[in-house]
Amino acid sequence: MRDEEFRKALAGVQPLRRAKRAEPMTPAPAPLPEQRRRDERAALAESLEGPLTVEEALESGEELLYLREGLPRQALRRLRRGHWVVQAELDLHGQTRPEAAESVAAFLRAAAAAGRRCVRIVHGKGLGSHNREPVLKAKLRKWLPPRDEVLAFCQAPAAQGGSGALLVLLKARRR
Repeated sequence: MRDEEFRKALAGVQPLRRAKRAEPMTPAPAPLPEQRRRDERAALAESLEGPLTVEEALESGEELLYLREGLPRQALRRLRRGHWVVQAELDLHGQTRPEAAESVAAFLRAAAAAGRRCVRIVHGKGLGSHNREPVLKAKLRKWLPPRDEVLAFCQAPAAQGGSGALLVLLKARRR
């Protein structure tokens, strides 16, 4: 019944003519930040490659490196490239500075006494620290060079801890 009433009410109505106007355009897509993408790709490629030589790494100042005076740079290159097998490891995660200092000293004494040549010290990346900075990494930079048994150290390869670990070359034990 309502349908009939509706039809009667609209009996003499004709549709309006369409006005000549343009249809609303769909919004343009957001611009692509092409230069930003190129920069990010370049930064990623550079970070994956890392410094090509020991000299470049020393100049950058970002990587933790040390080579005892009088030793050839080739020793540091060999250490970085895995020439020596890692024979012992110390993990400092969760330790305070005093605990870590004591652990490092005891570990290095024991490793040198056992005739180990290459060891790894995992200091972490500092993600759990107050300022999210690697506190123990900076401390190792000060603690290791004065030690007689330490000849060289460098950042571990990515597969062995990367910027959260160090490879340390120790003096050969005299027989």
